[in-house]
Amino acid sequence: MFTGIVSDVGTLSKLEERGDLRAVLNCSYDMATVDIGASIACAGVCLTVVDKGDDWFAVDISAETISCIAQGQFTIGRRINLERALKVGEELGGHIVTGHVDGIGQVESVNAVGDSHAVRIKVASELATFIAAKGSITVDGVSLTVNDIVDGDDGAVFNLNIIPHTAQVTTLGELEAGREVNLEIDILARYLSRMEKARSAN
Repeated sequence: MFTGIVSDVGTLSKLEERGDLRAVLNCSYDMATVDIGASIACAGVCLTVVDKGDDWFAVDISAETISCIAQGQFTIGRRINLERALKVGEELGGHIVTGHVDGIGQVESVNAVGDSHAVRIKVASELATFIAAKGSITVDGVSLTVNDIVDGDDGAVFNLNIIPHTAQVTTLGELEAGREVNLEIDILARYLSRMEKARSAN
């Protein structure tokens, strides 16, 4: 489990095809405190550490995972939001995040509003059902609050506000129109939908 509070931004330095895709990410974590087999959220994707060095770790990414995430997410030189798994007793600063990408959004626009940036992201209708104004959503691993959402004929657009601190300590300061992002809906919305479907079936 994670919280959507990014604790480092790594850089993808190496890719190797070996059945699955092995990715090496440079980071500033104290890797002596990270065990082989530990989970780290990489751009919102829960991945397992399979190798490590003083300032890097490696993860294996399956074809299934690649098919579910934003295009170009894992490319050489890409900066990637990182979060280590939540420990019992730690502060829950964002919201409960599983590290399972529910869908992909596309940035429609980024506009300065004061010192912050207003970001509009388009999503497919099937995902929009789970997004609510003032609710939580995870964008590339970052816990954010939805300002509002507007439904359209071919999907919906939701609006976010990226404050300067978030822009500085995550990759969200690099967002631009046309860029794809990983999205994870609020886990509560997922379970409520499941319960509603079960109720309707009965």
